[in-house]
Amino acid sequence: MNDPTFSPAFGQADLTNCERELIHLAGSIQPHGVLLVVRRADGLIVQASDNVARWLGVAHDQLLGRTLDALGGSLARRVTELADTLVADELTAFHCDIGGTDSTAGSVFEGMAHLGQSDTVIVELESAESGTESIDQEAQTLLASSVRRFSEALSIAALSDAVVQSVRDLTGYDRVMVYRFDDEGHGEIVAEAREAKLDSLLGHRYPATDIPQRARELYVRNRVRVLVDASYKPAAILPRCLPETGEELDMSSCHLRSMSPLHIQYLQNMGVTATLVVSLVREGKLWGLIACHHYSPRHIRYAQRAAVDLLAEVVSTRIAAIENYVRTQVDVMVRSLELRLIEATSTEGDWRLALVRNPRTLLQPLDASGAALFHEGELLTVGDVPSTAELRALARWVAGEMQQSLFSCASVARVHPPLACLAPVVCGVLAIELSSSGQDFLMWFRREQSATIIWAGDPAKPFVDNDPLTLSPRRSFAAWSEIVRGTAASWSRADLALARAIGTTLRDVILQTQAVSLLIAQHQLDRFRGAVETSDEPVLVANAQGRVLFQSVAFAALFNTSPPRVRALDDMCDLFVVPAQVREVIGNLIRERDSWRGEWRLRAGAGQTVALGVRADTIPGAGGSVLGYIIIFTDLTDTKRTEAARRHLEQSLSEAGRAGIGLDPAMPLRREPDEVVGAILANASVAAMELTDTAASMPVATLIEELEASATRAAALYGKLRAFTREHG
Repeated sequence: MNDPTFSPAFGQADLTNCERELIHLAGSIQPHGVLLVVRRADGLIVQASDNVARWLGVAHDQLLGRTLDALGGSLARRVTELADTLVADELTAFHCDIGGTDSTAGSVFEGMAHLGQSDTVIVELESAESGTESIDQEAQTLLASSVRRFSEALSIAALSDAVVQSVRDLTGYDRVMVYRFDDEGHGEIVAEAREAKLDSLLGHRYPATDIPQRARELYVRNRVRVLVDASYKPAAILPRCLPETGEELDMSSCHLRSMSPLHIQYLQNMGVTATLVVSLVREGKLWGLIACHHYSPRHIRYAQRAAVDLLAEVVSTRIAAIENYVRTQVDVMVRSLELRLIEATSTEGDWRLALVRNPRTLLQPLDASGAALFHEGELLTVGDVPSTAELRALARWVAGEMQQSLFSCASVARVHPPLACLAPVVCGVLAIELSSSGQDFLMWFRREQSATIIWAGDPAKPFVDNDPLTLSPRRSFAAWSEIVRGTAASWSRADLALARAIGTTLRDVILQTQAVSLLIAQHQLDRFRGAVETSDEPVLVANAQGRVLFQSVAFAALFNTSPPRVRALDDMCDLFVVPAQVREVIGNLIRERDSWRGEWRLRAGAGQTVALGVRADTIPGAGGSVLGYIIIFTDLTDTKRTEAARRHLEQSLSEAGRAGIGLDPAMPLRREPDEVVGAILANASVAAMELTDTAASMPVATLIEELEASATRAAALYGKLRAFTREHG
């Protein structure tokens, strides 16, 4: 496209360097509305789109340098009323009329306003003459039922299917898709609702380069983007730069901002005329998109856009809950593994054989094609693996790449080319460290993934490199096929959480095995003491009489002051807030050989206490004797923070429900319950419950705090929507 309105504003970008495209400095808008830049201090119009005469009835050159009052009607008053509440990254909607007098009505417009640079206000106007598309009772019921459906979804696939159907029912677009990004930024269409006559795009994948980083950043800031007609002629912003500063207008938050010419050509080659794209944001990053396509011009008004934005916020909340809801699967699998390993240690003297005896139980949960255990210089393997020499070379490299006892990558060849010979048997690697020696690991492997996809168009049709007219999904697929060659499927958050949980269990088993060895043969103490004492976990090991043989460095690190020397298990009692409870547990452990799981609160010094998870076990010897005892502690600080965040959220939701969140403060208080608000609060509450019950590798308190912010934003969006429709009503 060589349109003079597009090219200068978007910079010199083509298919090879689209990252350079300055999409936030578009310099033009879609012509179904107008844009005015107003100086905040005195209300003078300093920039305007060149189509103002069509919509506002005033020539462009007669409008610049005048105030909004020159347009008549209520526009100037409404902008003045909103001026003190406007922010840069959030659009504020309002109704106004233009051209009216005290006795006659003017043309009705929907407006959007936000702060621009250099103390300006950017005002965008769209005609509302065709009638108000408010959220009626039917649409409100659809919103509430959609939120409830989202809350009931137990997987990303089920949630995505519910989303595309709800959004299509609400907006009427020909095709609605959920587009999900992986950790490397590549995208895949994971759900679709469409007109029956359209070919499916479900499962299509696109390389990260299809959406430049600058566009991704704007999707996080400006979460709803609408294209009304791909064949539009842009309306230029004139003058091009702010008169007082010479700056180009930053249009990052503008609703009417012109689309990238490359993106427009891409859509036209697909036959798409109109789009609605809504961001799905997770932990401040772009998780995916709800993308709507229409094959004729389509304009939706603010009420529908806000409703979809609200649904997207609820969806983001649900995604957080689903992606972290791994406790049930992880706990069952890991507990079963732990029991097998402990039993094998008692009966066979070696837990490692139990780990690799049944390949399916080790490989299937992580969708791995092979695995290798490196422990104390020995190597055991299951499934498809390279040669021993290649595995040891891989282990030497992985040892230097560990981050917090874990390493993962989807392409060994790309990250470390000297090991490219491992493909296609080993492309992806997930490894957990089992000791502080840097030599003990459990690794899972994935083979190269398949890249076969059936496309709607003719995949054999040639295209000319770097020609915009060839931009199409098929071209993107060709790029994606190249990207995944030599690459395995990426390891998910759930995969990493499960690997960490297995690693924790193996380290516990190893620790217990090493402790047994210490007690069986005193002469082996020096060999194993370092491994146990340098364990990342706080641990005490005592002999059969309760005398503490040693304590790990991690146990001493729990104290803010110089740690006390614990000579016997009874000496521990006074270290905790409730000594009697500790004394009772230790007594039962020694007398009754009762293992115990629970929680104690440690006096850490300097007036502080630390909540600790406690695991106390006997170490059995031959003939039913007891060799000694092992007590392993877990710092519960993050867990307690999570619980506090959960309580704070529930209190906030309760207060929000009683206060009638989302209602216009100027309107009388509604006494009847609001089903959309109720659904939003219920969704947040369910998500909080599931997040609290996860066994994710990271503390979930931050996720719950994010959830609270997300629920608050969703409720606020609904409040604005209600206020907006009431204002017009």
